Order: sequence, then structure tokens, then C-alpha cells
Amino acid sequence: MPAIARTGNEAMAEAMRQINPDVVAAYPITPATEIAQIFANFEANGDVDTEYVRVESEHSAMSATVAAAAAGGRAMTATSSQGLALMGEILPIASALRLPIVMPEVNRALSGPINIHCDHSDTMMNRDAGWIQIFSENAQEAYDNVLQAIRIAEHDDVLLPAMVTTDGFIISHCMEKIETMEDSDAKAFIGEYKPKNPLLDYKNPLTLGALDLQDYYFEHKRPIAEAMHKSKNVILEVGKEFEKKTGRSYGFFEEVSMEDAEIAIIALGSTAGTARMTVKNLREKGIKAGLIKLRVFRPFPEAELVNALKKLKVLAVLDRSDGYAATGGPLFSEIRSALYDLKTKPMVVNYVYGLGGREMNFELLDEIYADLQKIAKDGKVDQLVKYSGLRE
Repeated sequence: MPAIARTGNEAMAEAMRQINPDVVAAYPITPATEIAQIFANFEANGDVDTEYVRVESEHSAMSATVAAAAAGGRAMTATSSQGLALMGEILPIASALRLPIVMPEVNRALSGPINIHCDHSDTMMNRDAGWIQIFSENAQEAYDNVLQAIRIAEHDDVLLPAMVTTDGFIISHCMEKIETMEDSDAKAFIGEYKPKNPLLDYKNPLTLGALDLQDYYFEHKRPIAEAMHKSKNVILEVGKEFEKKTGRSYGFFEEVSMEDAEIAIIALGSTAGTARMTVKNLREKGIKAGLIKLRVFRPFPEAELVNALKKLKVLAVLDRSDGYAATGGPLFSEIRSALYDLKTKPMVVNYVYGLGGREMNFELLDEIYADLQKIAKDGKVDQLVKYSGLRE
């Protein structure tokens, strides 16, 4: 299909249309409102066979989606920020019940103060809810990732819910050309959903959501961790199949000029697009700069990242959220932990940036790479956690 102009929200809604889920339950919240709104138009126009449920809150949206998935349906929803926070009670229930729900999630700062613009605090608050987390750099990736997430979540070795994120307004409301699959090709790629142990299978009755105390709770949580571990292979397999059909390649992360890089940054989401040009400009000046764009945050690809980062002199970890642990952001903590066992490891510094939608521009990235060059020259990190673009 020829390239067409789409916003990130339109791209995710288009992927949902092609998935044609049995049930979508949603409640509007900026900047994700358009996803549900556009999909509601698809439902009203007869473009999908979906039962669209208009609920009274995001908590209800996730509850209804869990119920639909437990009944045996392919179920989806979409949300952002405070909506994801309100869903928080139900998110680990979805993973514990092994329900392959897929949810577009538009990254937006958590209140307070009230803010409707992008950072990653909403997603990061729920990083340990048992959901696969896939980040998108642009609208094309948002579309591609939603289609792949369905295959990943529904795989027999996984059966976990997944959220696919885009950066609020930066991607959700900005338009760019994307390539979509033909409906028939998308349908063939997604495949038919064959639920395991649906509640509506009257011949094989079962109970879901029962009280689970000391005797078996532990045993029922362990499989979530195992499924997350197994999902790594599935993510790579689905990515390879998707590449064969579209020519677009996907893995855990993307490496930019990392072959001989001495200094590099690692980032999530739209910031990677800006960083690409910064790396290109630095390379033209003879500076051995690189970039890792992390796509999959859960499961965390520890071994693969260590292999990609181990030869660096200095690494900057960019966090669009603060961990409030007095030790840096959440991605920084994961990266430092992953590098711990290396005998020779890069020096690592954290930059918290862009909270509440504040811009990460070329000037700030140039400053970060200049800082990395200085650290490499001096051989020491003077300040472990820094705040980029902040008035202090």
C-alpha cells in the first residue's frame, strides 16, 4: 500500500481496525482520546465487527477489557497518564490471568502538577505490572508495534498483556507518512485468535479471580516471570516475520553508529529521532559517537544490551521520568545493574530530561555528547545524575 499521512493516534487506530478485536472498552483521556474516537467511528460505520463499550472511567475500561478477554475474546483498550494510573489496580490482574490484551498507551506526564504533555512517568510507574512494554519512535513504529504486539501477546509461550507506547503530542498528534499493510495481509499476519481456557467454554468450567492465599499464590505468580522470559524469543521471531512481509526490521533495540563508538547515549521513544541527527553531525566531525534506541523495555533485554554497550568508554542513559529513588531514573537503574558483572565496563551517567513535555533539542544533545567527551578524557564522572534542560 502506498505511503499515507497519519498521526500517531491515527496510525494506532488503523492498526486496531485491521486487528478487528471482539471487544474494545475505552474512556477518553488526552492525548490518547483520538485513538478511541477514531476507532468508535470505525465501529459506527461498520468497518469492524467489534463490540465497543463506552464505560465511565479508565478503571472500568480495563475491568471490562479483562472480562472480555477472560470470556475468550480478543480485547483492546487505549489510555494515557492518569488513565493508566487509574487502571493500575487491574493491570496486574490482567497479567496474572494471562490475558493477551494489547493497549496503545500515549505517554503523558503524571499529575501533579496537572500536565497533559509527554514524559514517561505513566508507563514507568507500571513497569512491574507484568505487561510487555514496547516503545515507538514515530507513527510508523506505532502502527507496526501494535500489529506485532497482538502476535506476541497471544503466543502460547507468552499469554501476557502488552502496552505499545508513543510520546504524547510529539508523536500522537504530529503527522507523517507511514506505510500500512493491505487489510488481507494484516489479517493473515495477525491470524485467528484461539483463546485458552475461556470462561464461556461451558463444557470445561473454571474459576478465575478466586482468593489465593499462602498455599498457592507464589506458584501462580512465578509463571508470569517465566512467560516474560520466554517472550524475548517470541518478540524476535515476530519481528523477523514482520520484516519479511514489510521490509521493516524490529528487535529489542536499534544500534546507530555503534560499531566503533566510544561514547553513546541510550534513549526511549521520539528522542531517538533527534539523537540520530546529532550522531550524524558528530560523526562528520570525526567524533566516535553512537546511539542505542531501546524499543522493548519489558522484558528487559539485559544480555543483549550488555553486549552492545560493553566496548564503550562512556554511556549516557536518558530518562524521560525520574525514579525518585535519589539514585537516578528507572532506565538508568536497569542499565547500571545490567553492566554490574562486567570486569571492564563503560562509565555511566544519567540525564533526566523532558519532564512535562519540555523539549529535548539538538543543543541539549550536543551538550550531553560534549559532556561524555570530557568524561572520557578525564576518566571520571563528577556528577552521576544530571537534569538536562532544567532551570536550577
